Amino acid sequence: MILSALDLSPVTGDATQAEAVRQTIAVARAAERFGYHRLWLAEHHNIAALGSPAPEILIAALTQATSTIRLDSGGVMLVNHSPLKVAEVFMELEALAPGRIDLGLGRALGTDARTGGALRSVGSEAFPQYFHLLTSWLLDASGKAPIGDEHPLHGIHASPSGPSHPQVFVLCTSEESAIFAGQMGVGMVFAEFIARSEGGAAVAAYRKAFQPSALSAEPWAGIALIAYAAETTEQAWAEDALRRAATVSMLSGRRQRFTDLASAEAFLAEHAGTPVRTLVEGQAIAADAATVHARLADKAHRAQADEVFVLATGPSLDARIRSLELIAQVHRSAT
Repeated sequence: MILSALDLSPVTGDATQAEAVRQTIAVARAAERFGYHRLWLAEHHNIAALGSPAPEILIAALTQATSTIRLDSGGVMLVNHSPLKVAEVFMELEALAPGRIDLGLGRALGTDARTGGALRSVGSEAFPQYFHLLTSWLLDASGKAPIGDEHPLHGIHASPSGPSHPQVFVLCTSEESAIFAGQMGVGMVFAEFIARSEGGAAVAAYRKAFQPSALSAEPWAGIALIAYAAETTEQAWAEDALRRAATVSMLSGRRQRFTDLASAEAFLAEHAGTPVRTLVEGQAIAADAATVHARLADKAHRAQADEVFVLATGPSLDARIRSLELIAQVHRSAT
């Protein structure tokens, strides 16, 4: 099992969104220090609890703040953007850190429909067309599959050109999107923390559908989930209350941000015995590091996943970093 991390630039405590963005740089440096393979960064818009709408800007900053960890968008919400512009941005990132850039793509908006309209998103139905345009420009810019005179895109090239292009992934939340990733011959990561379901069926569908391509000769599947480790299981479960309360709130149809454990615990108490709290707590992974790592390994085994992405979560920046450290320590001893 390859261990990687995912950070959403969460706004914790009394921090601002701007501070949350800067905290992600600290998380990246720590993840590299602890030996994580990749760090993925997400795109969200008009969500008060999350700080970063532009993973490409954070990746650019992190190319200068790190030296070994792979950096990825997990993912760019492609239908919010021009495919040519995305190709150019990520070829430029590849030029800054050759061999360390990945491009994870999502077909959702990363926000609500009204905000999507303000972004001038074309909607998820355009994702396959945008995907083909984007990957054509990446392959052309890297010299793998030059755009010829007969190609519909002839005469239009993504800059900067270079000897390599980012590794491409599709962020999946269903078997349908996993099959698309397989048919396109790219990697896939199933976001269990979004889909609220196990990733095994999607990974199996992906592997069955996989067709080698100029982008990837072999299938590569990951699963992404939320996990929090502390010194003891009791401490981890108590400190995870902020996240569980926020998730219960979101799934109940009203986003609410919790800045202290007391208010989170009071909110959870109000929802004691409800189906949504039962669901959230049944899926939660919050315990001592050995227990967390065992559950991650079990999920990877059952899903037949090559890689597990741990969402860096916790009530504070220090807690998020400590959680990643504890999980990595157990992982090193296990491998």
